Amino acid sequence: MLDAEDVRRICLALPDTTEKIAWSMPTFRVAGKMFATLPEDETSIAVRCPKEERAELVLAEPGKFWIAGHEAQFAWVRARLSAIEDEDELRAILADSWRQAAPSRLLDAYPELGVPGE
Repeated sequence: MLDAEDVRRICLALPDTTEKIAWSMPTFRVAGKMFATLPEDETSIAVRCPKEERAELVLAEPGKFWIAGHEAQFAWVRARLSAIEDEDELRAILADSWRQAAPSRLLDAYPELGVPGE
């Protein structure tokens, strides 16, 4: 099963990423902009997700994804680490969130982290 150390290792391997404690939990930032957190006693992750995609994601996999009430107005979704299939899926979720927060200079410098399917 995946855990907080897997999240930390994958996040910190992404370019220009740092870890900072905020709201009493680990947060991960690219170029200073937050893209992931480890809430829920580090048993889940919160990641960026466009609002128009969140509802569909939660409906498709409600055992894995949900929207925390206090984050409903923001473009974030939560995922239970125990429900994420494997490290590849975790890496894809975190890289997608990283791309949403990363400045264009980093996206241009690391095309291998580009949009999935391209």
